[in-house]
Amino acid sequence: MKVAIYGRNFQDSFIPYIQELFNILKLYNWSYSVYEPFYTFLKERLVIDNNPKLYSTHEDVRNNADLLISIGGDGTLLETIHIVKDSKIPILGVNTGRLGFLASTHKDEINDVLDKIQQKKYRLQSRSLIELNTNDDLFGENNFALNEVTVHKNDSSSMITIHTYIDDLYLNSYWADGLIVSTPTGSTAYSLSCGGPIMVPGATDFILTPIAPHNLNVRPVVVPDSRKITLKIEGRSKDFLCSMDSRSIAIDSSIELVISKANHSIDIIQTEDQNFLNTIRNKMMWGIDRRN
Repeated sequence: MKVAIYGRNFQDSFIPYIQELFNILKLYNWSYSVYEPFYTFLKERLVIDNNPKLYSTHEDVRNNADLLISIGGDGTLLETIHIVKDSKIPILGVNTGRLGFLASTHKDEINDVLDKIQQKKYRLQSRSLIELNTNDDLFGENNFALNEVTVHKNDSSSMITIHTYIDDLYLNSYWADGLIVSTPTGSTAYSLSCGGPIMVPGATDFILTPIAPHNLNVRPVVVPDSRKITLKIEGRSKDFLCSMDSRSIAIDSSIELVISKANHSIDIIQTEDQNFLNTIRNKMMWGIDRRN
């Protein structure tokens, strides 16, 4: 098996666990390549092969990897979708961050999870992506995200107005600090913190969640992801902020945002013991009696 390794810096307390990961790759005789900026960090902390294969772009791994391992938190895994793109290379998230809704493999589970992958005792969970199109091609060829597209005020304390259309039919003008258009995966991210509902992976919907709306009767709206969502923004400020996951670009009111479901999806690796319902219950501490 050919494995691509992607990651960010992690705390020294994780070094023994990440070392174990590389030891297991060697034990299974899996070849691997490492994201070049990450290798600079790793080589000073781990004992790994001298001069391993390095990569830096999607083209480097497209036909040269059977699996991508993301080492970090959910934010790190979000970055990997632009390495994988439409290649259908499945992603395994090893969590060295905090919550780990996406990077759900705990440090103590690395050995067990890799063993199950070796035995092919795992499943692929497809996650839909959201796509943004604008008249000036804001995000270039990487105009897709796993969690959400967000518009919000940039350099003013004043609210902005977001005129929102569903398949060219007028829905509402949101007077708010911003608006989140989320995928089911993103329902446990920014949208959740703004009062949006939790959706299970595989749901075929978007969530429109206003950020601090002026009208308190405005609530999140669930829209089928087969529909096109158009946003037109205005406000006292000349500039607004448009974000796709962790990437942000300043825009002005001349830019119309057209949001739709992307033509491709990504696959997340889950073992038999890992599933979304267990993850959400544990992360949200549902059913735990804290009175004792």
